Amino acid sequence: MSVMVRYWAAARAASGVSHDELLVEGTLSLAEVLQRVLVVHPEPRMAQVLGMCSVLVGDQPVGARDHEQVQVPPGSVIEVLPPFAGG
Repeated sequence: MSVMVRYWAAARAASGVSHDELLVEGTLSLAEVLQRVLVVHPEPRMAQVLGMCSVLVGDQPVGARDHEQVQVPPGSVIEVLPPFAGG
């Protein structure tokens, strides 16, 4: 099973890819998933971008919730959305 992490705008530029498929054996916390992202993309810019991003798990915004408490089951899609300018 896997979790798909999709990157948008600056997150895509920092990662160099549009998405990653992370293999998982069970439910992880969002914090664990993002830590795996940093293992795959260890460049300092990726950590900076992740620190500013909004995150959706499925179609649900994470907002200010503690990433340790947000559960990510196998098969989930995570959207990593940097702040956008304009409108």
